[in-house]
Amino acid sequence: MTAATTGVWGRAEQQDFRSRVRGTLLGAAIGDAFGSAVDALSLAEIRSAHGTEGLTEPAAAQGRRGAVTAATQLSLFTVDGLIRAQVRRDTGAWHPPTDIHRAYRRWAATQSDWGPDERRKEDGWLAREEWLYSRRTPERACLLALADEAMGSLDAPKNPEERGPGAATRSAPFGLLVGWEPQLVLQLAVECAVQTHGHAGAYLTAGAHTVLVHGLARGESLDGAVQRTLALLAARPGHQAVTDALQHALGAVRQGMPTAARVEELAGEDGSAPGALAVAVYCALVGEDIRHGLRLAVNHGGASSATGALCGSLLGALHGETALPPAWLSELEGRATILELADDFAMEMTQGPALHGPASSAPGWLSRYPRG
Repeated sequence: MTAATTGVWGRAEQQDFRSRVRGTLLGAAIGDAFGSAVDALSLAEIRSAHGTEGLTEPAAAQGRRGAVTAATQLSLFTVDGLIRAQVRRDTGAWHPPTDIHRAYRRWAATQSDWGPDERRKEDGWLAREEWLYSRRTPERACLLALADEAMGSLDAPKNPEERGPGAATRSAPFGLLVGWEPQLVLQLAVECAVQTHGHAGAYLTAGAHTVLVHGLARGESLDGAVQRTLALLAARPGHQAVTDALQHALGAVRQGMPTAARVEELAGEDGSAPGALAVAVYCALVGEDIRHGLRLAVNHGGASSATGALCGSLLGALHGETALPPAWLSELEGRATILELADDFAMEMTQGPALHGPASSAPGWLSRYPRG
């Protein structure tokens, strides 16, 4: 029995959890930044630019090495929304999808505003981070869906034909709710994914990725987490494309040494979310270490930043922050912010009652994560 199931966190459990939270968020950001250097290039173009082995070390994209895309920005706002949901629970209000939607709306404001408005204290500290106001190839689906206050739902999803991986690339933080049952984190991820990506293949990919991270953060093997995910998906209408993608990834592991051609085949040609997840799972399973896994994950002709982010979050949740490549971390944009947010999340999930409650709360915490 773990601290996540008993609600009692010892020092060792807290340290392990914080390492996995940091690993998940940093791993996703590293993979996102790494892949963005070759996003949308064909494999032939990647090899022409970087040699026969393809991209093996971080390269400049969007003006510098280590620059992240909107996927990482949205992932951070997911974490912010989850913390805010916990804090707002003190008021008797408890509907995390609403708090996540509000967080995504705060992200949407960073894509149009010149910079943070210091007068809007209700936005919290993350929305005042100036580096997040850089526009980094946001998906049109996200911008359109978050342009108004209407919130998508499973009955009325936003962008019902949107099949891309954008919702999945921001979904890893839901998996860090290790005290929740897997089916509940799957449901939460799905309800938040349909706020921008309404096709079943897209929102169930987000849910599947969440369950994978959830299992890894609780100490499961990746193969075990995949099997649990397949079992939970089976009850969901429209699951077949995601189920097939995961099974295809498992089958590819048994086909010998990993190759770029095998990764390309898993990714598919339509740029859909299930193919991106298949690549991420396969590369995480066969990678000798995080560097090797990420190199495999981004050297193909698809959405390399998305597959890099998905693979990075899986490997980070599995191994923790200390397994991440230090040289890649040293150049990562926003690293200090990511670490600060990760530690706040870990503190909230393990020591929340000591920070806030219906009777009394720490003023500094409520300033960072307002209840409104």
